Amino acid sequence: MAQASDDALFWQHNPECNSIATIIKHLQGNMLSRWTDFFTTDGEKPSRQRDAEFENDTLSREELLGKWNEGWACLFAALDSIDESNWRSDIFIRGEKHTVVDAINRQLAHIPYHVGQIVFIAKMHVGDDWASLTVPRGKSAEFTAKKFAEEAAKKNS
Repeated sequence: MAQASDDALFWQHNPECNSIATIIKHLQGNMLSRWTDFFTTDGEKPSRQRDAEFENDTLSREELLGKWNEGWACLFAALDSIDESNWRSDIFIRGEKHTVVDAINRQLAHIPYHVGQIVFIAKMHVGDDWASLTVPRGKSAEFTAKKFAEEAAKKNS
């Protein structure tokens, strides 16, 4: 998102496609619903307005980043609350019983799917100026050689 212009955050290919902003709103809504009081309440909260998450309303980059950070903070706080005493607890999402591991795995499938969409949309807008998030194209051999050289230097020091 940092590489995308403000206009790119709100761009939709067509009315059936989500913008980056819409995806962020959806992820925030999903994470807040799933992980707030997740040991004691259903992961689909009655207060959640899921359909509204897919409205491409006009928000600023700052508001979007606030939503992004709020969703992640909720998820990480919930994960931090898991310990030996509650690891084997049953939790519910839309009335369906899940283990804690199942609920985490469900999010590990859902969140990266949408993060991939965000990256894809941003890359389309940034184009040739895109700074790779991993190993840049055509740089694999150089990257690997550098890593092996760093590891060898650590062993020899």
